[in-house]
Amino acid sequence: MIDYINGLVVETTNKEIIIETGGIGYRVLCPRSTLFNISQDTKNMKIYIVEAVAGMYGGVINLYGFLTKEEREMFCLIRDEVSGTGAKKALEYVDRISKSFERFVSAILNKDHLGLQTDFGFTKKTADKFINSLKDKIAKINIGVPSQSPHDKDSNALISDAIMALTSLGASPANAREAVNKALENIEVVTIENLIKESLKFLGAVR
Repeated sequence: MIDYINGLVVETTNKEIIIETGGIGYRVLCPRSTLFNISQDTKNMKIYIVEAVAGMYGGVINLYGFLTKEEREMFCLIRDEVSGTGAKKALEYVDRISKSFERFVSAILNKDHLGLQTDFGFTKKTADKFINSLKDKIAKINIGVPSQSPHDKDSNALISDAIMALTSLGASPANAREAVNKALENIEVVTIENLIKESLKFLGAVR
């Protein structure tokens, strides 16, 4: 069994890398959290590996790779504990939650169904399945949930108010949150008025 590969990344796509070591190139499927940290200047990298058998008769072994042991543990936890989830589907889920593993863990622990839907785009059925499957197991994953400072809480309140304002105008919660996140990247002074005004510019693009 392969635990990790330490080698030269010679090729990347939007789904996988080829990492070479000892004259052998390994094709490794990776989540975005790993791919986003690999650039053309990347040389040797250590990739933590999960091997998974594909096909009805076990004829193909796929390699799944992660930059950290914690991300690998999250993948394995979802694959093993969430019903109806194989390796491929688990990687798709990790793709979504890699935008913030901390928020995902917090949502599971707090049974925040709405957060799982708006932050990560899961359906209510999938959010329920995650919470029911992982609520008693996810704490063992060593991905911390940071405490919030008063400034963070004020910022979150502004974001929540902006999302509520957009949903009152007919936007879905998921589209409203995406528009607000895009707006935050483009304004220097964050007020509720500026945030709503800028979010409206992006709302049409995310519908």
